[in-house]
Amino acid sequence: MTEQGFLAPGEAVDLDNCAREPIHIPGRIQPRGVLLALRTDDGLVNQCTENVADVLGVDLGTVLGAPLATAVGDEAARTLLTHVASVDDPRLRNPVEIDIAVHGSPRRFEAVLHHAPDSALDGRPAVLVVELEPFSGPTSLTYTSTFEPVRDALTELDRASSLQQLYDVAVRRVRELTGFDRVMLYRFDPDYNGEVVAEARRDDLNPFLGLHYPASDIPPQARALYEKNWIRLIADVGYRPADVVPTDDPVSGRPLDLTYGTLRSVSPIHVEYLQNMGVDASMSISLLRDGRLWGLIACHHYSGPHAPSYAARAAAEFLGSTLSARLVTQAEDDRASAARRSAGVLARLVAVTRDDDVPLTSALTGDPGLLDLVDADAAFVVAEGRVERQGDAPEEEVCRRLAHALAELDVEVLVTDRLARQEPELATLVPDAAGMLALVVPGGAVAVWLRREVVQSVDWGGDPRNKAIARREGDTVRLSPRKSFARWREIVRGTSEAWSDDEIDVATSLRSYLGEGLLLRGRRDIRAAATLQRSLLPTELPTVEGWTIDAVYEPSGGGLAGGDWYDALVLTDDRLAVVVGDVSGHGLSAAATMGQLRNALRALLVTGSTAGQAVEQVDQLLRSTLPGQVATLVVAVVDPETGMVEYVTAGHPPPVVVGPDGAVVAEALGTPPLGVGRREARTGTAQVAPGGSLVLFSDGLVERRDESIVDSLERLRRASEDGQGAAALVRLVRDPDSDDDATAVVVRRD
Repeated sequence: MTEQGFLAPGEAVDLDNCAREPIHIPGRIQPRGVLLALRTDDGLVNQCTENVADVLGVDLGTVLGAPLATAVGDEAARTLLTHVASVDDPRLRNPVEIDIAVHGSPRRFEAVLHHAPDSALDGRPAVLVVELEPFSGPTSLTYTSTFEPVRDALTELDRASSLQQLYDVAVRRVRELTGFDRVMLYRFDPDYNGEVVAEARRDDLNPFLGLHYPASDIPPQARALYEKNWIRLIADVGYRPADVVPTDDPVSGRPLDLTYGTLRSVSPIHVEYLQNMGVDASMSISLLRDGRLWGLIACHHYSGPHAPSYAARAAAEFLGSTLSARLVTQAEDDRASAARRSAGVLARLVAVTRDDDVPLTSALTGDPGLLDLVDADAAFVVAEGRVERQGDAPEEEVCRRLAHALAELDVEVLVTDRLARQEPELATLVPDAAGMLALVVPGGAVAVWLRREVVQSVDWGGDPRNKAIARREGDTVRLSPRKSFARWREIVRGTSEAWSDDEIDVATSLRSYLGEGLLLRGRRDIRAAATLQRSLLPTELPTVEGWTIDAVYEPSGGGLAGGDWYDALVLTDDRLAVVVGDVSGHGLSAAATMGQLRNALRALLVTGSTAGQAVEQVDQLLRSTLPGQVATLVVAVVDPETGMVEYVTAGHPPPVVVGPDGAVVAEALGTPPLGVGRREARTGTAQVAPGGSLVLFSDGLVERRDESIVDSLERLRRASEDGQGAAALVRLVRDPDSDDDATAVVVRRD
């Protein structure tokens, strides 16, 4: 790596540099064989390795630029080129056995052929890579040497009933086929740290079973090669690489891509890593799931170089691909079984959430509940103003605070098994939890699953942090992977059991159904609230001689029934009482509160209470029976004979009085809304002259986002001077984009 200048000047030397090494174009091979690269249009050799004389007995200068026959002989060249011409992809029909005369004596070789990746770009002819290895086995592919052990291995794999049995069969059978001293099955976690989950070894070797290895041991670009080239052999860890000559292709000017090469030289860092483990030869077989690397079968030899025949390697690779398929099938079977169970629970949960008579929180925490859908230590739901809990869930107030904090995060689904590290503010609310799966549902619901910390003992093959060891030798720096692979135990804290993809998927599905359920419940509540509100508004306004009463209520632009109401009634002393009120919020709860206030106020006024007394008593009722609710109110009592008006406000805009000289806004009394602050009995008075009028209204009539309330009231005052009716006032004054209810009552003296 450093010899080829892949590090920037002055860059610190560390094993992490290995992750940037372009290992697919090393410019070298392992010298157990020889490599020839030739153009497919004319069959001339463009590149070859410097050991061509040692392996084939021909001079390097003679081979370069010459036909393939110059290197391997006429008959062998004809066999190879005919084979390439007869197949679409020569990689699928390897090896080709040929005889080559080396120093006058025939010698059998296994030829492994492939086209260099992306070599045929820009209209250039493809580059054919020919790798020749001297035949190392006593026999070729035969029934006894290959088919029979593979068939027996497949039968044993098929009989395995668990993942661990599959692992154990695979490593034992690969060791029998290849003869390595140790064969391990190495499985990756989501972060690509590896664990040895099965092992077949020579009896005198120390076990590696259960050891973990950090992701840095196999950097990303190495994993990418494992996904493309499923087998890699280092027959002699102490080999001296043979250079590709010339390094760059004379036609394309680019290094030769050896992604699919069997002789490709490996990183010097990896060589030193193996040497520090005492390994003399190594082989690895990729295990894939959905095209992604999930594990390796790693083979080590400690008693000198070791080169299994291509037939044995191919058989082991076939076992690896079969094991991959078998593991996927087993995993899919397990997943399908769990999915069927989860689908049944999900269906029952969804059905209950559609029952209007069951609160949403109760529907999700009954039998079955959230903990039947996703396994966790605790779960809770906050919805429709309620909290329901399951398992070892925190207190109700903590659940509400956590739900509010999740809503503030502006996420739909939160998944973490390291809560304190990834969401420290949430972790302070639930210090006993290390994992969280949370759903924030449109419509105001939050569902949360919690998992406790799982303290893990992880046995590493050597200290995984000891990877930046550098030793100065004169003016050079040599990279050294960790030398100790003794068992090193680490205690991992602050994590929970990880949430599986299936658990996240079923929880996300539940979120969609809950959104629909809340929408349906909201529509039901809207209909109920609108019905209740309409039933509480006067069906007809009273008739008072010499006066005309006109009123209109217009709901919010979103169609939500709100808390506005108006009322008009003749009292026992023949005076006229007119009321406009506004309960905070929308929906059924606001309409129900409005109904209670309206009826209580009516009863108090009819039984002789003054306007001030009635408002005081309604305030006491709200505080004692509906804590937390807030409402504003204006009550005006008109003497039809004199036109005198006594009015009381509770956090509400005062009335507008229209007279012969124009309209004025009555004095604001500055009293707080019902249910808020301390109340002082304050009343105001006004006079409605003949031909004048009194206008009571809710704040939804005058409020606008883009102007002050002073300007809005001025607009209302000017519109009132024209003698407009209630409906016209709403049309002229209200913001057309308003999302609040608007109410207006006009009491006109004839």
